[in-house]
Amino acid sequence: MLCERLDSDRTAANFDRPGEMSVGSEPFRDLGRSQRPALGDGSRRSPLAWSARTMLAVVLRRFIRTGSLTVITPDGTPTVLGDGAGELGVTVRIHDWRTLRRLVTDPELALGEGYMDGGITVEGGGISDLLELVGRNLATRDDHSGSALDALRGHLGQRNGRAAARRNVAHHYDLSLELYRRFLDEDLQYSCAYFERPGMSLEEAQAAKKRHLAQKLLLAPGQRVLDIGCGWGGLALTLAEDAGVEVTGVTLSEQQLAVAQGRAKERKLDGRVSFRLEDYRDVAGPFDRIVSVGMFEHVGKPNYQAYFDAIARLLDDSGVAVVHAIGHTHETGPTAAWIAKYIFPGGYIAALSEVLPAIERAGLWVTDIEILRLHYAETLKAWRARFAAHRDEIAGLYDERFCRMWEFYLAVSEMAFRHRGCMVFQIQLAKRVDALPITRDYMRDG
Repeated sequence: MLCERLDSDRTAANFDRPGEMSVGSEPFRDLGRSQRPALGDGSRRSPLAWSARTMLAVVLRRFIRTGSLTVITPDGTPTVLGDGAGELGVTVRIHDWRTLRRLVTDPELALGEGYMDGGITVEGGGISDLLELVGRNLATRDDHSGSALDALRGHLGQRNGRAAARRNVAHHYDLSLELYRRFLDEDLQYSCAYFERPGMSLEEAQAAKKRHLAQKLLLAPGQRVLDIGCGWGGLALTLAEDAGVEVTGVTLSEQQLAVAQGRAKERKLDGRVSFRLEDYRDVAGPFDRIVSVGMFEHVGKPNYQAYFDAIARLLDDSGVAVVHAIGHTHETGPTAAWIAKYIFPGGYIAALSEVLPAIERAGLWVTDIEILRLHYAETLKAWRARFAAHRDEIAGLYDERFCRMWEFYLAVSEMAFRHRGCMVFQIQLAKRVDALPITRDYMRDG
């Protein structure tokens, strides 16, 4: 899964608006020059230390309007921001001047990296509290513009040819299976759950997600189903068991492939479910049904046409496809620098306005669209709780820096779904206008 940029503006301060100071202007420009002397490790009288401290306060005051944020700089100086309203108050300690300076000049990377490396700590709470405060304040900002440079950077980072796609998948999904077992549900569903009623457990909500997708696919025994981006095989195995269909799952993760194949053999489904290490662009069809869950985020915007052309090519004339993916309420520009560097290289979160043109050009009918709001926020909340409960074990698998990196990833992702316009869309597709009933009654849980 993916989330949007922590702040969709060019910097947290958004100094690029007309009439406002720019980070690229004096005196801000000098902060980014590597030839300048480094900030000292504690001189309260250092002009550079005072300058960085002052500019960080200017940056933060631009968007911390509600709640309370106390920032303690390396010399022990506290700065209190916000109106103090509400119960959410957070204290952040910045331990070194380099981290402080980077927060001013490169906030997208600096906040996550500072937390990972120990240069930033949250006192009296956790990183999720800080990001909740930030998210609530950023939710009031409505500038979604991006520069031409942003667009170019995003395009180059998302080309995702076959070799790059496999590298990007390995970066995240070929981590230890024991990591994922510590915070996912028993079926290893690593995508948005479906909380169809209050109080559902994560296991119940993930089972409901699979059931909801199966209903939209309108399955019948003996049908040929393609699962694009099959993960560890849970959905494919469930569809085969519950609906009597034959499933082919494709993935680019060698570890996921091995686990999926082992699970199929254990459940004696290897005769009806097969898993392959294969790019969606190379699959041969046709199939009666196609499902893709949590994979479209990794396709990359330059490949949207190739993706939907592949679905059109692989789908039988009377077939049905369902694409379940993270989306956004508006076009956002490139993925957050920290997410792209550490979590999901090559990923992109699309607005429906960016997706639908490619579907239309592929000659497919959009037969249904459902928007899942806040379901992923609740999923991430459950994952965060499980991660915290098993943190010592995960640190034993990797180390403390890795744990802080994943804590930040899970928390910033939840914040994006609660406050920054992220959601999940499920798009149902067909090649024929009469491929499905003309009412939605069949999608209801029987």
